[in-house]
Amino acid sequence: MSNILISNDDGILALGVRALANTLAQAGHQVTVVCPDRERSATGHGLTLHQPIRAKEIDSVFDDNVIAWSCSGTPADCVKFALSAVLKTRPDFVYSGINHGPNLGTDVLYSGTVSAAMEGVLEGIPSVAFSLASFSFLEFQPAADFALKLVQQMAREYPKPPLLSVNIPPVPTSEITGVLVTRQGLRRYIEKFSKRLDPRGKNYYWLEGEIIEDIEQPEDINLPPHILTDVQAIRDRYITITPLQYNLTDATIVKYLYEQEFQVN
Repeated sequence: MSNILISNDDGILALGVRALANTLAQAGHQVTVVCPDRERSATGHGLTLHQPIRAKEIDSVFDDNVIAWSCSGTPADCVKFALSAVLKTRPDFVYSGINHGPNLGTDVLYSGTVSAAMEGVLEGIPSVAFSLASFSFLEFQPAADFALKLVQQMAREYPKPPLLSVNIPPVPTSEITGVLVTRQGLRRYIEKFSKRLDPRGKNYYWLEGEIIEDIEQPEDINLPPHILTDVQAIRDRYITITPLQYNLTDATIVKYLYEQEFQVN
């Protein structure tokens, strides 16, 4: 059985993390949960540097075999805190989620769910971010069941510790088409800041936006063209597994600038 650290960005009381932790614990895995004490969605990889982090152990929310903590910090804070101050032994895996809402395409740049998993892989621990690709669908068990099955796959030998973003279609298990390894697609927003007045007559702004999803295959010389994007595959009701990395170096532009003998003077 595996030692698994779980975090999220929806908060310690979220249904998704409860389904994930309880499913793994009931299967016999050693599970420790360290999550934000409130929703911290879209915080990216932010850290708390200018105020103290407060944390406390939580009872009665999870299965009796789950050790659970709430933390005042961001998802990345939670994983750092867990690895340094809570766990006595290094976990085999870091799981993040199950997020209530998709993390497809460029969502991963903003996602606290993905950032919690990324914090794990930065420490050399195989890590997975799980997301249920709907804000209205509330059945997390199919995603939790897949997370349980994935434990065995994560135990295999990889060229380096993997960071996987897994999105589960919002349908019953019987309606899931299958599982696909995918590439990151495009999911952009037409953004708008709505100007409003508070009760004291002062202006404030609320970020609004319309989602634009692009299912076209982004060009990548390192990937065969038949690999679908996560955006397209989730539409076809596949569970998508998208391997990510934290190294953002653009090899194409590096090569171009190098060949152009780029000068700043």
